[in-house]
Amino acid sequence: MPVTRRKWIPVETFDQYSKRFEEYFKMRRDENGIIEVRMHYDNGPVVWSYQMHHAIAELWTAIGKDRDNEVLIFTATGDKWIAQFDMGSFHSMDEQSTKEQYNVQIYDTQRIVENFLNDIDIPTITAFNGPGLHWEMGMLADITICTPDFVLRDDHYTTPPIGHVPGDGMYLAMQHLIGPKRANYFEYFHQEFTAQECVDLGIMNEVVERDKINDRAWELARSLLKTGRTCRRATHQLAVRPWQKLFTSDYKFHVAIEGYNKVLEKTRSGFEDTKKY
Repeated sequence: MPVTRRKWIPVETFDQYSKRFEEYFKMRRDENGIIEVRMHYDNGPVVWSYQMHHAIAELWTAIGKDRDNEVLIFTATGDKWIAQFDMGSFHSMDEQSTKEQYNVQIYDTQRIVENFLNDIDIPTITAFNGPGLHWEMGMLADITICTPDFVLRDDHYTTPPIGHVPGDGMYLAMQHLIGPKRANYFEYFHQEFTAQECVDLGIMNEVVERDKINDRAWELARSLLKTGRTCRRATHQLAVRPWQKLFTSDYKFHVAIEGYNKVLEKTRSGFEDTKKY
């Protein structure tokens, strides 16, 4: 029987990519392949920036290529999801060339969601550790749990003085989760949903106390490992399919409309004037 002389192209190991991304994410993985990704800023609550924005898009691809991963847990540090913003990062990009603005504001924005949906081939769990923005990434997970103080809202449309078009995926996710009429009211009138309301509406699966939410995420992940590897991965393909169809069809349009409005109104990036969590 002939023997191939070709070698497999190496893929980054967990140790390699966890080191590469450590400035933005703390990662751990157990012997069964459950990988936990915890967003952080100097080991404290997340400070959202275009640098973080780029890192998270690249991270999903690295995790997806590692076939030793079996279940993903996605969470953040402290008592907020994403509630602080590096305004220097956002405003400095407004002064960059159109090439750099495209790379960051269009390419990376699309890949944050698209890479999560298309590159990861294993069941996903998000543990929302508190309220915050940019929850669209976590909301696309197969299973979502949150703390009792979690509040769901989108600040785009009501951002002073003239608003931002809500095109980064939060509005699109809500159109799917609660239907267009409810999503329209939610967006136009800055509606907020509590953690329990999110469960009642089918947005969240469980509300868990903060000191127990990480343990609960791991409990759920271990439960998912009770089936065979092929069954687990194939079932994820069914779970993620509605999101893939939706975001393939409409997401680039949402991102483009937000960017078009930004150019017409000559608005700057960021949420420094929004209501704080």
